[in-house]
Amino acid sequence: MSDSGPLASEQDLGPTLSGQQRAYPYGIGKHERRKVVVASFIGNFVEWFDYGAYSYLAVVIAVVFFPSDDLTQGLIWTFALFAVSFLVRPIGGFIWGHIGDRVGRRNALAWSILIMTASTVCIGLLPGALQIGVWAPALLLLFRVLQGFSASGEYAGASAYLVEYAPEGKRGIYAAVVPGSTAAGLLFGSLMATLLTATLSDAQMESWGWRLPFLLAAPLGLIGVYIRRKLEDSPVFREMSKEDDVIKAPVWALFRDHWRTLIRATAAVLLNAVGFYVILTYMPTYLSQTVGIDPTIANITTTVSLVTYIGFIFLTGHLSDRFGRRTILMSASIFFILLTVPAFMLLGTESIIAILFVQILLGAMLTLNDGSLASFLAENFPTRVRYSGFAVSFNVGNAIFGGTAPAIATLLIATTGNAIAPGWYLMIAAVIALIAVWLSPETSHKPLKD
Repeated sequence: MSDSGPLASEQDLGPTLSGQQRAYPYGIGKHERRKVVVASFIGNFVEWFDYGAYSYLAVVIAVVFFPSDDLTQGLIWTFALFAVSFLVRPIGGFIWGHIGDRVGRRNALAWSILIMTASTVCIGLLPGALQIGVWAPALLLLFRVLQGFSASGEYAGASAYLVEYAPEGKRGIYAAVVPGSTAAGLLFGSLMATLLTATLSDAQMESWGWRLPFLLAAPLGLIGVYIRRKLEDSPVFREMSKEDDVIKAPVWALFRDHWRTLIRATAAVLLNAVGFYVILTYMPTYLSQTVGIDPTIANITTTVSLVTYIGFIFLTGHLSDRFGRRTILMSASIFFILLTVPAFMLLGTESIIAILFVQILLGAMLTLNDGSLASFLAENFPTRVRYSGFAVSFNVGNAIFGGTAPAIATLLIATTGNAIAPGWYLMIAAVIALIAVWLSPETSHKPLKD
């Protein structure tokens, strides 16, 4: 079906009679939905704790793998590797999208967390540059690429999975589990990084302390794999498979029939891509290296931002169910356009109170966007190409703008000497996202496309 095709009728969604049957189509009850939500939360939490550990330990990783008299140079190389791992994400999006739309959401999600766990543990076991020379950053690059490949299937797959399980009128709050669990994983990484930097000496951190979060991926990841393997595939995918309606080449169908939607969705992702990685992962480095505050305090303030994000994410998902995806997403973009640069100016005052205020403000603004984005993206693509459409748009946007955000922010500051340059970059992303969402249809009160 092309972009101009009709939406599925309510009957296409399966038996939705009245009462519990209407709220829970396909005979799915509350208990099964609860298991899906919990499993999606735990799996995504594990995945992004693993992925976020690299960001929160960037300063130490720069010393271990890129030893230099100039720490800024080491940080640029560290964040460059962060960005390189994102370059594989569009390729991963194609592959995971094909698997998810052909074989099933559950299988794709189980394999993604397994690959993430293995590559993260390998990073934790790597010797540093002083031990094996150039092989250290080379192997780090390899495992970062594997992390990026794995992550390219996680966010999209979990979102599509939850949206397809959600009761009518609650897709926004169900899909909010994905960004919520992502932030929770990063919060756990932030707390662990804060604890390690506060209790260990620099020598201990560079010797073995930085390894602990990566090695913790082993038990957490195995738990996530076990839980996901116990789940059923989503109701709409099972129905599609039963009717032998699975497309052999979903990615090709996506580009052939839904390219306009794909372009709009990719542009809409920009604010999430730049905002998430600037506010929630790059910020500790920015505060410690550019603003000049203590690294422990920098991690604590970022933790406050993460708590704000998690605290409001389900509210914004609910608001998008009530008022529409476009209304909430465009409001978030407007707030970023108006307030980002003044917020970065406040960070430069070095006042802890001002920094805390800004972190809470930025976290709340980002939540307004991300709490609605997952359901927005999933609803814009029909079931046959939903995983592919979400994975390609989300990962292309994040590869070009998200993964490069820390490196670009560091380079902008180094080349311009302007400490608020990252704020301008974030504001531009908000402008592009605003236009993309404005050009998109409202989907919150419509049934999923067939």
